[in-house]
Amino acid sequence: MTEAEPKLTKELTYYFVGIKGTGMSAMALVVKDMGFKVEGSDIDKYTFTQKGLEDAGIPVHSFNPDNIKPGMALVVGNAFKDDQPEVVRARELNLPIYRYPEFLGQLIKGYTSIAVCGAHGKTSTTGLLAHVLSGIAPTDYLIGDGTGNAVADARFFVYEADEYRRHFMPTYPDYAIMTNIDFDHPDYYTGIDDVFDAFQTFAGHVKKGIFAWGDDPYLRKLNVDVPIYYYGTSADDDFQAVDIKRTTAGSTFNVSFRGRDLGRFEIPLFGEHNVLNALAVIAVSYFEEVDLAEIRRELMTFKGVKRRFAQVKVNDMTIIDDYAHHPSEIRATLDAARQEYPNKKIVVVFQPHTFSRTIAYLDDFAETLGKADQIYVTKIYGSPREKSGNVSSQDLVDKIPGSALITEDNMSPLLNFHNDVVIFMGAGDIQKYERTYEDLLSHLSKKVN
Repeated sequence: MTEAEPKLTKELTYYFVGIKGTGMSAMALVVKDMGFKVEGSDIDKYTFTQKGLEDAGIPVHSFNPDNIKPGMALVVGNAFKDDQPEVVRARELNLPIYRYPEFLGQLIKGYTSIAVCGAHGKTSTTGLLAHVLSGIAPTDYLIGDGTGNAVADARFFVYEADEYRRHFMPTYPDYAIMTNIDFDHPDYYTGIDDVFDAFQTFAGHVKKGIFAWGDDPYLRKLNVDVPIYYYGTSADDDFQAVDIKRTTAGSTFNVSFRGRDLGRFEIPLFGEHNVLNALAVIAVSYFEEVDLAEIRRELMTFKGVKRRFAQVKVNDMTIIDDYAHHPSEIRATLDAARQEYPNKKIVVVFQPHTFSRTIAYLDDFAETLGKADQIYVTKIYGSPREKSGNVSSQDLVDKIPGSALITEDNMSPLLNFHNDVVIFMGAGDIQKYERTYEDLLSHLSKKVN
């Protein structure tokens, strides 16, 4: 791959290999908004990121080396190797070729850049920060739900920084929010110490300051030259949320910074994790001298990000689509659901994501999922890097009393629930199960009427 700095020019078309990926689609939208020509390629199967690309008028092709022409520069997604046919063709034509992380590292230069990283919560926090700052000052942003936006004369660039395979390393932000450090991606990281090493190294890239969750023991171990401001609910946190009130309408709390009262804030979001996400956003905004009243106003209008506690109502059922695929994320999602729907039965349809993660967290999955009122488990969703393993969905079901397997061909067990909440959880193609269930409910409604 060419590692030269990308110099964006109107004379080139920027061709994104794997353009439907969440990070890639967001970046393509940003580059298009900046006024450059953009197109790309991916699998033919429809993905939830596709609509944004279509709405922006970005052509999306099937993978084919014949797509690659002189006058293009390739931006290659992290999932693709140098032997990908379009990449090979670009090299034959001596075209500029960039990897996603290096391209992002150059894209954020010239702004007040804010990275959001962490094993869990980074997409929701990035989305909230982008929303708040966009309502106050011109802001470019790149969110891991496939959302990207660029505006003229932007002051801020907010982006999600992905720790997987250390992809965040080529970026050097002014600030970083670090939500937590946890052992995830067991197909790459050797253990929690390896994960910490990645975050410690990335922390050394931050230029002005880090905002880190104070209850995380690994974040407390960070050793860098820039200031670290811890946020949380403990007395030894720099930014502290106190007097937290959680209702079915959302959460309210007071914020103090090293003893100084910053006043009361309200969010239309659920779960303790969203209070912490909001606290991180308040902290970094405060340091950029954003007016507190404006922060309060923008927090109240946030509608959430794609595939994070996204809700629809069909007949008498509430259906929630959520990306949770790690025990910590499942715990947070169930906490939010209990807050918003304290009097409803919570049913979970869970799709395990990768065999290595399922094996690594089998007991933890069983414990956290067991907090739902009823659990159904689909077959394991593999990945291009991991198509099989020595574990099955039945192994998980065997550890959760009262749980059962469920298939896309037979979603009828879910029809036994009425005026309840069904949460579809997973990072794979869990949405196909959700669509099947919604179709069943709609069909039943038509028959009754």
